[in-house]
Amino acid sequence: VSLVAILDADKEGFLRSEGSLIQTIGRAARNLRGRAILYADTITGSMQRAIDETTRRRDKQLAHNETHGITPQTIRKQIADIMEGARMAPGAPKRSRKASRGAERIEIPEDPKALGKLLAKLEKQMLDHAQNLEFEEAAMVRDQLQEIRDTQLLK
Repeated sequence: VSLVAILDADKEGFLRSEGSLIQTIGRAARNLRGRAILYADTITGSMQRAIDETTRRRDKQLAHNETHGITPQTIRKQIADIMEGARMAPGAPKRSRKASRGAERIEIPEDPKALGKLLAKLEKQMLDHAQNLEFEEAAMVRDQLQEIRDTQLLK
């Protein structure tokens, strides 16, 4: 069950505009038994248009479902299913995106100073990716760092 409550829905502004209300109400609609409750003293124009648009979309979806014999169901995923794209499965071959595109794997230097420089360089890359909101790339560099650290601990 998904519940979205919009307090002071009659206060006009950016988060109470027609588009924002439609998006917020739509978030609840992604769940089979989702509900959106708008608390307000009066119905504003933005609220009415958002309610009308939501009703129009619901009617259109119900007609489509009936025409094609679809029974709506909520998708249920475990947290592990959601995270599988961000982290590699245990035992899976560890390859970076560059490696999968044909680039060479990183050579791990034997010299401790060179190894330290490589680890610092990879950590900086990982932080740069994260700062640029490139989370998949940051996760891949993180996995490379962990792989290098694991192999060095075994020596």
